[in-house]
Amino acid sequence: MKADPTDQQRLLDLQALDTRLDQLDHQLRSLPEHAELQALTARAGDLDAEVVRTTTARGDVQRELTKAEQDVQLVRDRSARNQKRLDDGVGTAKDLQALQHEIESLARRQSTLEDEELEVMERAEALDAEVTQAETNRDELAAETAEVTRSRDAKAGALETDRAEVAAGREAIVADISAELIALYDKIRVQSGTGAAPLQQRRCGGCQLELNQVDLSRIRSAPEDEVLRCEECRRILVRTAESGL
Repeated sequence: MKADPTDQQRLLDLQALDTRLDQLDHQLRSLPEHAELQALTARAGDLDAEVVRTTTARGDVQRELTKAEQDVQLVRDRSARNQKRLDDGVGTAKDLQALQHEIESLARRQSTLEDEELEVMERAEALDAEVTQAETNRDELAAETAEVTRSRDAKAGALETDRAEVAAGREAIVADISAELIALYDKIRVQSGTGAAPLQQRRCGGCQLELNQVDLSRIRSAPEDEVLRCEECRRILVRTAESGL
């Protein structure tokens, strides 16, 4: 394959830009905020589930507390009615005696229900605290996630700006190189990561292996416009002032 020597030299500039693009792409993919956000997202799911769990449990206890309060009130109301009847002295002595016994029984029942109500109230208060804590943890995590997201976006934005500038420089170089040479370069770059390498001090700048005398003789006698390939790594080998030929 033949190509203008200047085009071949430009391949080294192109390779430098492609290497920089690969570095920027790697930096974009490897931003520590990506891993942080994944971990925060997982924690957010756990905290959302905790808020749902505690809120549901609190709702159940609130219903239990409402029933306990109603049960206590029913006993209080019945006891109050009986006490009024007893105070009014309405009925026979036997009836009044029965009322007295029932009032005493209701008092014991009310005491038991009030103890149960107190226990439910304590559980409700504990669950209120759990819900508040779960919601606080979720809000704090949301704030942390927002901060990490801002940091990621700022870093990614700077890298993408750099990448756009490098890509523009690459396009300018590609526009000046023959399409055939670019096609070969791109094909090799896809296969080996780099498409062109300088010949420096008798070494291929791609695989870093020193060329033998046979290959060096071949290169010395090759026309300037001949596109050379490294026999070891098959990259385009670009002759330079430091080739050592």
